[in-house]
Amino acid sequence: MGAEKPYFLKPSAFERIANRAVGMLLRLGIGLGNSYVLEVPGRRSGNLYSTPVSLLEYRNRRYLVAPRGETSWVRNARGTGEVSLVRRGVRERYSVREVPVEERPILLKEYLERFAFAVQRYFPIPKGAPASSLAEIAARYPIFELIAK
Repeated sequence: MGAEKPYFLKPSAFERIANRAVGMLLRLGIGLGNSYVLEVPGRRSGNLYSTPVSLLEYRNRRYLVAPRGETSWVRNARGTGEVSLVRRGVRERYSVREVPVEERPILLKEYLERFAFAVQRYFPIPKGAPASSLAEIAARYPIFELIAK
């Protein structure tokens, strides 16, 4: 029996274009207070890749949630162990710690509660559901705690 393919929702052409536009606006300082441009060095190439993200701040800690699953930025963050957040021309560097699956349900609940307008379509469980209902799908959604450098 082969290993199951990692969960990943590929963005549409429209979503890729929209992400580029949002990224440019965020670099100029236009956007919601919890929105940043995530920069991650490529794990093999070292090239810098970027995408807009919504930062989850919970219990005085900062987290990145991957609502599309095993994206390139997730694999690069795992491989390099570091990321940067950029907004208004200010770059903040972080080391990352991947959150174990058993700790993810409460973070996924918080993320969905705060950002449902943008991410509900990636979750089969609705905003307002108890954290326990997110436990069975938590492995689909990588989460990284950010540790300031």
